[in-house]
Amino acid sequence: MFYVRIPKVSLIFATAVLMGGGNALAAGLPGGATSLNETYGNWTVACAAPQDAVRCAVSQVQASTETGQRVLAIELTPTDAGNTAAGMLVLPFGLKLDQGAVLSIDERAPLPALRFSTCIPAGCLVPLTLDRDSIAAMRTGTALKVKTAASEGGQELNLSLALSGFSTALARAVQLGGK
Repeated sequence: MFYVRIPKVSLIFATAVLMGGGNALAAGLPGGATSLNETYGNWTVACAAPQDAVRCAVSQVQASTETGQRVLAIELTPTDAGNTAAGMLVLPFGLKLDQGAVLSIDERAPLPALRFSTCIPAGCLVPLTLDRDSIAAMRTGTALKVKTAASEGGQELNLSLALSGFSTALARAVQLGGK
């Protein structure tokens, strides 16, 4: 099995830098907070409001039950009132990068292969842009499956993210971040 160590700090700031922008809201976060973390099922909503510019993202991190090290992370920022999303998937080192990663929702047809953009100390990054159909399927689905291959021997690596709580988390991120 492959492992990646991801810092405890949310990827929200890395995603904001790579994906750009944020939405400024005069009201900021509830109670005048500068940050907020909430959990909905398997998903976390993380918001930051430096100088009232609220940025929210939904994320999930998978960790090895044996070592506790993170194996997979995803972070999405809602766009188009939560009907689409953009973000980042962080996968472990030791993968066949030129093959990319293939996502599928439940038993639906796989989405087109996604390319790795770079590798950083936290792992290898795959930028994501999810369209209306993909977000709609994730809202009602049970698992987001990620398929890639190991660089040594090409062994297929299948990972899965539970979608329990995704719809509620995305709606909350939209509510707080105004996207």
